[in-house]
Amino acid sequence: MKTTIDLPDELIEKAMLATSSKTKIEAIKKALINIIELEERKKLINFRGKVNLDIDLDILRDRKALL
Repeated sequence: MKTTIDLPDELIEKAMLATSSKTKIEAIKKALINIIELEERKKLINFRGKVNLDIDLDILRDRKALL
Protein backbone atom coordinates (compact mmCIF):
# COMPACT_ATOMS: atom_id res chain seq x y z
CA MET A 1 0.00 0.00 0.00
CA LYS A 2 1.37 3.35 -0.93
CA THR A 3 0.91 6.06 1.69
CA THR A 4 2.21 9.60 1.93
CA ILE A 5 3.03 10.80 5.44
CA ASP A 6 5.00 13.69 6.87
CA LEU A 7 7.50 12.48 9.47
CA PRO A 8 10.21 14.52 11.20
CA ASP A 9 13.60 13.91 9.58
CA GLU A 10 15.28 13.60 12.98
CA LEU A 11 12.86 10.86 14.02
CA ILE A 12 13.46 8.87 10.83
CA GLU A 13 17.23 9.25 11.18
CA LYS A 14 17.11 7.98 14.78
CA ALA A 15 14.94 5.05 13.71
CA MET A 16 17.36 4.19 10.91
CA LEU A 17 20.30 4.24 13.32
CA ALA A 18 18.49 2.28 16.01
CA THR A 19 17.38 -0.44 13.59
CA SER A 20 20.52 -0.41 11.40
CA SER A 21 18.26 0.21 8.42
CA LYS A 22 19.68 1.40 5.14
CA THR A 23 16.46 2.99 3.92
CA LYS A 24 13.58 4.94 5.40
CA ILE A 25 11.11 2.30 4.26
CA GLU A 26 13.09 -0.47 5.97
CA ALA A 27 13.22 1.53 9.22
CA ILE A 28 9.47 2.18 9.16
CA LYS A 29 8.68 -1.48 8.43
CA LYS A 30 10.89 -2.61 11.32
CA ALA A 31 9.26 -0.05 13.63
CA LEU A 32 5.77 -1.24 12.69
CA ILE A 33 6.75 -4.88 13.21
CA ASN A 34 8.18 -4.00 16.64
CA ILE A 35 5.01 -2.17 17.67
CA ILE A 36 2.81 -5.07 16.57
CA GLU A 37 4.96 -7.64 18.40
CA LEU A 38 5.01 -5.51 21.55
CA GLU A 39 1.24 -5.14 21.61
CA GLU A 40 0.73 -8.86 20.98
CA ARG A 41 3.08 -9.68 23.89
CA LYS A 42 1.13 -7.29 26.12
CA LYS A 43 -2.11 -9.10 25.25
CA LEU A 44 -0.55 -12.47 26.09
CA ILE A 45 0.82 -11.16 29.38
CA ASN A 46 -2.70 -10.09 30.36
CA PHE A 47 -3.75 -13.77 30.24
CA ARG A 48 -1.28 -14.66 33.01
CA GLY A 49 -3.14 -16.42 35.77
CA LYS A 50 -6.44 -16.39 33.89
CA VAL A 51 -6.11 -19.66 32.00
CA ASN A 52 -6.65 -22.84 34.00
CA LEU A 53 -4.12 -25.42 32.84
CA ASP A 54 -5.20 -28.28 35.07
CA ILE A 55 -3.38 -30.92 33.02
CA ASP A 56 -2.35 -34.36 34.23
CA LEU A 57 0.88 -35.03 32.36
CA ASP A 58 0.87 -38.70 33.36
CA ILE A 59 -2.44 -39.20 31.51
CA LEU A 60 -1.28 -37.20 28.50
CA ARG A 61 1.92 -39.22 28.18
CA ASP A 62 0.12 -42.55 28.46
CA ARG A 63 -1.75 -42.74 25.17
CA LYS A 64 -3.34 -46.06 26.09
CA ALA A 65 -5.22 -44.37 28.92
CA LEU A 66 -6.80 -42.00 26.40
CA LEU A 67 -8.22 -44.76 24.21
